[in-house]
Amino acid sequence: MPEPTAPPFILLRGLTRESAHWGDFVPQLQAAFPNARLTLLDLPGAGLLFRETSPASIRGILEKVRMQALEQNSLNEPAVLIAVSLGGMVAWEWMLTHPQEIGGGILISTSLGGLSPFYRRLRWQNYGRLFAAAGNRDVEKREPALLELLSNREDRYPQTAADWIAIQKARPVGAGTAFRQLMAAATYCPGDIKPKPPILLLNSRGDRLVDPQCSEAIARKWQLEFHTHPWGGHDLTVDDSGWVVAEIRAWIKNAAR
Repeated sequence: MPEPTAPPFILLRGLTRESAHWGDFVPQLQAAFPNARLTLLDLPGAGLLFRETSPASIRGILEKVRMQALEQNSLNEPAVLIAVSLGGMVAWEWMLTHPQEIGGGILISTSLGGLSPFYRRLRWQNYGRLFAAAGNRDVEKREPALLELLSNREDRYPQTAADWIAIQKARPVGAGTAFRQLMAAATYCPGDIKPKPPILLLNSRGDRLVDPQCSEAIARKWQLEFHTHPWGGHDLTVDDSGWVVAEIRAWIKNAAR
C-alpha cells in the first residue's frame, strides 16, 4: 500500500494532560507517516509549561499554543491538528481564527458549548468521582482515579498509572491550572461558523467523561465525518492508539484523492 501524503501534524492534549500522555500513540503515528513532522505542544500550565499560568479562555490558551508553534517553525506549511477533548476546542478555535495555517483537524472526544448541555459535556454521573480525584493532593491516588475515568483498558491500568504518576511528579499540574482549564472549556461557545479546514471527529461509546453525543452533535450541525469506537474510553489514544492511527491514515488518504 503506498504511503499517504504526509502533512505536518500538531498534537494537542486535554484537561491537565501533557505531551507525555500520548504514550504509544506518537511512535505509531510516526510509523504510519514516516516522513511527517510531528510537533507536540503543551497547553500553558501543563507539561514543559507547568510553571505558567493557564488562561481561563480557549482563545487565551490558543494564543499561547500558537506562539509555541510559531517559535518551533511548525506553521511553515498548513498543519493537521490532532487534538483530544479540551485540545479539540483549542483546535476548533485555531481553525476558525487562523484557517490558512491549518490543513485539517482530527478532534477526539470533544464538545462545544451551545450544541450540547453541560451535563453531557461533562457527564453528571461522574461529577463526584471527577472532583474527588482532581482534588486529591496525593498524586499516587489521584492519577489512578483519573485513569479509571479516562480509560477502559483495565489490563493496562497498573503500567499506565505508574507512567502518569511519574509524569505528574516530574511536571506537576496545579489545581489552579485545572480550574482555569475547566472554566475555559465550560464557557467556550464558538457560534455557528463552520471552520474552513476539513475535520474528522472521533468518539467512543465507552466514554465515561464526555457523552459521545457531543461529537455527534458537532457532526450533525456541520455535516462532518465522524467515526465511533465501540468500547474505548475518553482517551482513545490510550485505549486503542492503533485504531486512531488507522482512522487518521484512511482520512488523510481519502483527502489526497
